[in-house]
Amino acid sequence: MNKSIKLRLIVMNIIQWAVWGSYLTSMGSYLASVGLATRIGIFYSMQGIVSIFMPTLMGIVADKYIPAQKLLGFCHGIAGAAMCAAGFYGMTAGTEVSFGILFSLYAVSVAFYMPTIALSNSVAYNILEKNGFDTVKDFPPIRVFGTVGFILAMLFVNFMTNGAGVQYQHSYNQFFVSGILGLLMLVYCFTLPNCPCSAVSSEKQTFSDRFGLDAFRLFKDRQMAIFFIFSMLLGVALQITNGFANPFISHFQEVPEFAQTWGARNANALISISQISETLGILLIPIAMRLFGIKKVMLIAMFAWVLRFGLFGTGDTGAGVWMLILSMIVYGVAFDFFNISGSLYVNKRTSSAIQNSAQGLFMLMTNGIGATIGTLSAQAVVNHFVYNSANPSWSTAWFIFAAYALVVAILFMILFKEPKTDEKIA
Repeated sequence: MNKSIKLRLIVMNIIQWAVWGSYLTSMGSYLASVGLATRIGIFYSMQGIVSIFMPTLMGIVADKYIPAQKLLGFCHGIAGAAMCAAGFYGMTAGTEVSFGILFSLYAVSVAFYMPTIALSNSVAYNILEKNGFDTVKDFPPIRVFGTVGFILAMLFVNFMTNGAGVQYQHSYNQFFVSGILGLLMLVYCFTLPNCPCSAVSSEKQTFSDRFGLDAFRLFKDRQMAIFFIFSMLLGVALQITNGFANPFISHFQEVPEFAQTWGARNANALISISQISETLGILLIPIAMRLFGIKKVMLIAMFAWVLRFGLFGTGDTGAGVWMLILSMIVYGVAFDFFNISGSLYVNKRTSSAIQNSAQGLFMLMTNGIGATIGTLSAQAVVNHFVYNSANPSWSTAWFIFAAYALVVAILFMILFKEPKTDEKIA
């Protein structure tokens, strides 16, 4: 039975992340191909904007009204249907794509997809704990299969071509792939074990209790407040390479010296090394958390982001391709040691009554406020130094991002203190 539970959670994670991997790293290339290059950041910032309120809202609903696994399915169903509609619109519009229509369909999809990241974690934690597993030890090996799903989806859209020979990574077909997987997830979620809502007290509830604002009490704890603030500051970095790595690598096709290099022609496949590295990074988390604690693990992630951006600034798809590959390898630590470890830390420090809401709050700070600021700021930087410049310089943009990550790391090193106990808050 225990092995069966783990297998079912593995399948859930594969589909969960394949939905996102179908378009997350390649959408920027498609947008550039239909004349929307200067608005790539707006599309990616929408993921952040909806994450400001949707994960928290859905966390409240899961805590109090609808079992988490069912809510996870409903969210995927709506997101998948909207993404299929975006693909259909792209197919019918051709090169005459209207920003307003495509963006609206995309916005609906990500509004319901982004809460599923925290919800899927909560579902996994709930099911594992009910079956006697240790989440810190047993969740990472399950979550690693989510990255496998992400990689498979990336490679699929990289190598698949339409009737005209255009790779899915440069076309609307990536939206169809994501949408179909989302609808599959809707069905699958209703086969998962039940994750019941918290029992509703018969006592009179306050406004805070009723609407799940309890999680914000975590800010009363100084170190949790600092943790969440720096989660937001590091969240600024999360979507930058997702939005701009593919257009950056693909642009080498326009440089005669690099035009025929494999990396320039297969940007998504090159970027997939990041996710392969991510699988290894996830498996290292239990060891790293035990040996180093949350502060050092987060610091490792922050300095890894410095390297991630800096290597992009110095690499190319020719003789310097090793720098791009090294940047992809570093990404596994940069992403996992922040995102997964942070989620586990929040789960460990919060009581069961607000764990779904607390995960939503973590998403709000990272993929919400942080990612929104990051993608919009990154678009402004890229527009200035690349798209609107007489002498485009991707390197300058990447070095600016690296400098930002370095400042955040130094401040975190000074201000955050490792908690002395694992006592749960709230």
